[in-house]
Amino acid sequence: MSNNVHSEEFEGADVEEAIRKAMAHFSSSREELEIKVVREEKKGLFGMAGEKTAKIKVFLKNK
Repeated sequence: MSNNVHSEEFEGADVEEAIRKAMAHFSSSREELEIKVVREEKKGLFGMAGEKTAKIKVFLKNK
């Protein structure tokens, strides 16, 4: 894990959407980010309650 103290968390319908949000927030490419998946998305059974978004924690890598 990075020695950076500052990190941000992002959520999305899936992990890729959360990563795109992080890239836009940091104005950085995916290669410049250190990404830890906190939670994978979870679909509700037959469209019922229980759906959860994906959540990631992102650090900006040192250049």
